[in-house]
Amino acid sequence: MRHTGKRILGPALVLALLCTAAPASTAVVFSRETTAIKVLGQIAVKGRAPKTGYSREQFGPAWTDVDHNGCDTRNDILTRDLVAKVYRSGGCVISSGILHDPYSGTDIPFTRGVGTSLAVQIDHVVALSDAWQKGAFKLTLTQRTAFANDPLNLLAVMGRLNSQKSDGDAATWLPPLKSYRCKYVARQVAVKAKYGIWMTSAEKTAIAGILSKCPGEVIPVG
Repeated sequence: MRHTGKRILGPALVLALLCTAAPASTAVVFSRETTAIKVLGQIAVKGRAPKTGYSREQFGPAWTDVDHNGCDTRNDILTRDLVAKVYRSGGCVISSGILHDPYSGTDIPFTRGVGTSLAVQIDHVVALSDAWQKGAFKLTLTQRTAFANDPLNLLAVMGRLNSQKSDGDAATWLPPLKSYRCKYVARQVAVKAKYGIWMTSAEKTAIAGILSKCPGEVIPVG
C-alpha cells in the first residue's frame, strides 16, 4: 500500500484506521500504541466552516446496521456499554440494563420505553455537526455513514449530559468527571485523525492542555 501524502507515525505495524474514511491527503496513520498527544500534533488546525448544508441525513439513516450483524448500531453500543443486560426474547434489543456512565461516574438504570429510554443516550463523541463544519462535508455519504456509526465515535452516556454537550467540541464542553477527560479527548483525537477532521485552534489548545497531564494516554482504536 502506498502512503504518499500521508503522515505516518510509528514503525512497522500500522493501523490504517482510515479504510473508507477520509481522502488520502488527510489521513493520519499510527501504530496501536501511539499516544494521543503525538497524534494530536498531526491534526490540521483551521477555522470552523459554515454549517450550510448540514442535516442529520447527511450522515445516512440513523443507527444503520453497518456491520450487518442483524442489530442496529444503537443496540450494538448498548450491548457493549451496559451491564446486567436483559434482552427481548429472540433478538438483540435490550429491555433493561445498567450503565456506568463515563461522563459522570454514576450508575444509571436503563429501561426501554416511552419516557425512560432517554435516560441513557448514545453520544457521538465528535458531534456530527462539529465534524461537518470541520471537514466531513468533503466526505462521501458512505464515509459519513461510517463516521456516524463507528463504535470508536460512540459511547452510551447519561442522557442529560449528552443534551448538555450538544455539538460542542473540547473547547466548549468536557465531561464533569475530571478523571475521564484524558480518555475522552484521546477518543476525539482518534476519531478526527481517522476521518481527516480538523480542529480549531481553541479546540486543539484545550485538548493539548488536558493531555499534558496524561502524556502516556494511548489512542483508542475501537
